[in-house]
This record gives sequence, structure tokens and C-alpha cells, in this order.
Amino acid sequence: MKFKIKNFFLLIVFSNSLMLLSNEDYVLIPKNILDVRSGSLIKGNIHIKGGIIVAINQKLSNDKNKNIILEGVTLIPGLMDSHVHLIGNNELNGYESISESSQMATIYGVKNAKNTLLAGFTTVRNVGAGHFADVALRDAIKNEVVIGPRMIVSGPTLSISGGHGDNNLLPFGHNHSNSNHSIVDSPWEARKAVRINRKYGADLIKFTATGGVMSKNTDPNARQFTLEEMKAIVDEAHSHGMTVAAHAHGLKGIQAAIEAGVDSIEHSSFIDLATIKKAINKNVYLSMDIYVSDYILGEGIKKGILEESLEKERKVGRIQRENFKLAHSMGALMVFGTDAGIYNHGDNAKQFKYMVKWGMTPLEAIQASTLNTAKLFKMNRVGEIKEGFYADIVGVSSNPLNDIRSLERVVFVMKNGKIYKNL
Repeated sequence: MKFKIKNFFLLIVFSNSLMLLSNEDYVLIPKNILDVRSGSLIKGNIHIKGGIIVAINQKLSNDKNKNIILEGVTLIPGLMDSHVHLIGNNELNGYESISESSQMATIYGVKNAKNTLLAGFTTVRNVGAGHFADVALRDAIKNEVVIGPRMIVSGPTLSISGGHGDNNLLPFGHNHSNSNHSIVDSPWEARKAVRINRKYGADLIKFTATGGVMSKNTDPNARQFTLEEMKAIVDEAHSHGMTVAAHAHGLKGIQAAIEAGVDSIEHSSFIDLATIKKAINKNVYLSMDIYVSDYILGEGIKKGILEESLEKERKVGRIQRENFKLAHSMGALMVFGTDAGIYNHGDNAKQFKYMVKWGMTPLEAIQASTLNTAKLFKMNRVGEIKEGFYADIVGVSSNPLNDIRSLERVVFVMKNGKIYKNL
């Protein structure tokens, strides 16, 4: 592969990757560009200035030093993941997880953010992090202190006492839920928690509408929060212009969260036909993490995941995939969300092949991670390679419409017009 760089760039090396900082204009010359709306492969060169795509045409720069040749590469928009947990060491599970300090979790977040960006994910939504560590990581990336994807962050997840989102690993004498603002048990406590999260920098609100797989002593089928509490969360968040994501496996929790007006349902494992129709009618997005089950069941024992969690995943994984296929067949609004942090960060693209296996075409899977997720994020200048959009661009060595797994092996990563990876 040819890659021409001249000295008008400032070059900074990060291990085996690189970042180019430039205020000058230059031209990417690939084999193809994927139009994610039509599925067409376009022949053309991408002109970039100040981090923005300014033109797509056959022209080259008059200054040959500004032409960057990407021989054999197909370029696609930067990928997006709507459900990640960048903060923390994913090797620590079960009781081991309580030994991790918030400071160490944040340091691991720096590593995780870098791995995610180098895997081709230029924008992510971080749904749940203690002590507002995700806010700090988001701002460090924005200020170019560290490298990583553009982040939309929720801060601490809102939970009921003893629910998924509370710490149920400690006995009574060591339980600090009462000092945690995000553990709420009434509509007014819920509103206050939303206000506190917003105060300290959260972009959105996440709450747990049901129990979860990875938490101790919670039932994924059991609804958490009353409808009144959910409505209070959503109303308070929406009044401040924030979107709301609801963790929900069980049907009753999904139904209540949709009724309360959430913007997205995370996991959606036990959703049924009638509830899919309701989600469609209310324009609620479904974020279904259908790769992670294989990781949990395949690596769980070795990674120290509790047997209780493994047993719950055995019940959840298959039906979630079947309902993913059902939701897609019904025309539900579906985004790309993986629950990265359960598995290794940087492996996000492994989910694409599962989405294709369970009903989507390769183009639809890519659209879920670009066009659809951009709409959920309310971001109108990402998700496409298009004039006026941010230069978030990823390159692969083969046509991903023919080989969806090529997205697991990206060879070129650009965010905001800066090149972070070229192999």
C-alpha cells in the first residue's frame, strides 16, 4: 500500500499508530468510497480542509505533496457504537471488580479509548461510569490530551436500591448506596439525580429499567422503577435537551420505558411483536448487543464472571438474537450497540457478522453503525462521507459489502481530519 506524507504535517507517534495534525488542505485518493445510503461504490478523491470534507471529485491537489494515496482501500464513514463502557479494566469481573479504584478505572479508560478509535470507531456513546470519569475522558479527548473517539457520555447510571446499577456485591455493613446520588427510589429523587448528572457534565441520561445479566441478585426479567419514576427521569432529562437510554431486558421494563418516552432501549432481549410495533410508532431506537453473549459464555469462567451471570446469559442470549431478527424484519429503528467493556475494547466490529447472520444485509449493518446511530445521537455532520461533514473516515482493504468481516481489520482511521492509523 502506498502512503505519501510530506513535512507539512506534524507527526506524533503512538506505539504503532500515528496521528497527523494539519490545518492545511489535502486529498485522500482511495480505490473506492462507499455511499452508505445507496450502497454504491464511488470513484473519487476526498478533499479535506480544517477537518471538514470540502469536495469529492476526480481532481488532485496542484501540490502533489498534499495527495495521500490509499492504494486498494475502500473508504467508509467513521463507525459509531451506541453502547460502550470505556471506563475500567474489563479483566476484573465479579468480586474482583470492587477492588478497582475510580482513578485506576479512568486510566484504563485512556487505553480503552485509544483501542476503540484505532478499530475504526470515531464516535461512541458511553452509557454508565462512576464518579463522572467518562466526562473527564470525553474532555481529555476533546482537548487532545489523549486519543480516542468522540464521546457522548451519561455519567453514573440511575438505578433503584439493590437494582442493576447498584453495587450488590458488598454486605450491609459496607454498602454505600445511601451516599450515591444515582441510586433513587422516588420520582423526585430521580429528577434530582438527572439534575446532578447534568450539573457535572453528562450529555444524556441512562437508567436501568430492568435487572441485568452482569449484576448480582437482579433478574433481567424484573422491571425496575415505577412508571412514575421513569416518566420523571425522561421528563426532567428532555426538559434539559438530554436524551434518555433505558437498559431493559425484560418485557415489562421495556414496555414501561417506551411508555415513559425514552429515546433508546438497550439490549431489548425479551421484546415482543406488539412492543416492537409500539417502539416503531414512538420512534424509539433499539440497541441490541448480539455479539457479547458468545464472549460471556465462551470466556466467562476464565474471566471470573459470576456463575449467576453466566446462567442468566444462557437464558438471554439466544432469545435476544431471535428478537433482533424479528425487530429488523418489522422495520424497527436499530442502531449499533455492543456493550464493549464486557469484552475487549477494539473488538467492537465483531458484532457486524452477527447482525448479518441474524437478518441484516451488510449494508444495513453498516447503516446501523453510521446513519442510524448518527440520528440517535442527534449529530447531523457525521455518519456519511459527504461535503460539509466532519472528516471521520475509515479504510478497509476489501469491499465490506462482500466481506463484512473486513471491518474487523481496518487499515486507515481518520477523525476530524486527523489520521490516527495507517498500516
